[in-house]
Amino acid sequence: MVSPIDAPGTAEATWAGWARLGALPVADITRWRSAVILAAHPDDEVLGAGGLIAALAAAGARLRLVAVTDGEASHPGHPAPGELARRRTAETTAALRVLGAAKAEVIRLRLPDSGLSSREAEIAARLSALADGFDVCLAPWTGDAHPDHEAVGRAARRAGPPVLLYPVWMWHWSFPGDPAVAWDQAVQVPLPPGIAACKRLAIRCFHSQLSPREGTGPVLSPETIAHFTREAEVFFPVSQSQ
Repeated sequence: MVSPIDAPGTAEATWAGWARLGALPVADITRWRSAVILAAHPDDEVLGAGGLIAALAAAGARLRLVAVTDGEASHPGHPAPGELARRRTAETTAALRVLGAAKAEVIRLRLPDSGLSSREAEIAARLSALADGFDVCLAPWTGDAHPDHEAVGRAARRAGPPVLLYPVWMWHWSFPGDPAVAWDQAVQVPLPPGIAACKRLAIRCFHSQLSPREGTGPVLSPETIAHFTREAEVFFPVSQSQ
């Protein structure tokens, strides 16, 4: 079965022409003084929530990034997984610096890339302590069609604080008005020009994902990147009671 991620995607021009996207309710981020950010792989958090991370950092919020894997499986067979993990974690460090979040605490769980579905209970248990005391948790969306993203998102919902789920691959395989997406629950976080510019530069830090892989294209094609360089980010809020 072909994964929706591997199928032809929706062009960014199609999303840009959908009026409802720009009319989503605006989330109030002013009350958050701390946030724990979950990434299934290095770059997830910057793509899906880099602008919000930059805004929170600029406001002096306490930030903790929990990197669940080091992304060692994004280039099967080349380079060596350990080498790739080192490259990708260094890219995250560089991206956080660009976002103005160099002081963010980074905790690496070093669980196996592409193997998180069977570790969900373990992730949830570890996040319960790591998210304790934070105002909000940012995590991958539970409907993203990537098993690692979905497992981390589900674990986040059990961790404690209110959760904002950020989509990543949804922008590729979904389409405006897609009934599989709960658009009526979505909110947006508008990005001031300076914040949006920082996010664009931060995405460029992930050279391993932007460069062609042997025998195929990059993980992040120019069309994919276009989904994440908008003037707003989209989230799906989840309260503690959901």
